[in-house]
Amino acid sequence: MTAPRPAGVPWLTPYLTVRDARVSMNFYRAALGFAVRDSVEDDGALMHVEMTYHDQLIVMFAPEGAFGSTARTPKSAQTVAPQSFYLYVDDVDAVYARALEAGAKSLSEPQDQFWGDRFAQVEDLDGYRWALARHLS
Repeated sequence: MTAPRPAGVPWLTPYLTVRDARVSMNFYRAALGFAVRDSVEDDGALMHVEMTYHDQLIVMFAPEGAFGSTARTPKSAQTVAPQSFYLYVDDVDAVYARALEAGAKSLSEPQDQFWGDRFAQVEDLDGYRWALARHLS
């Protein structure tokens, strides 16, 4: 019997629509420390990207219009993304600073929270919101 998912792939992986897959790939590398696991090009255009974080598949994405999709980014749709991604990192302050340097918009600066995490929040180049956290205790 064939496994229901490929080996090493989580049961749930966000699949985002981005404006420019190459720009997003470079942003996620520089800002969040993600690594490319796989990518697919068509006539030189990057059409699909899978990125990992600490050796776990964390996100996949494709540009607007890829594979006939009509999905748009929050920025292109001029709306606030209704979801956010909660990412545990080794150093919230450092990742927050790198994200801003790579073009992210600050939504909340790093600070210790009552639930026990150091926490900050940024909006990426396509309008997706990323919570950056490190557990304190």
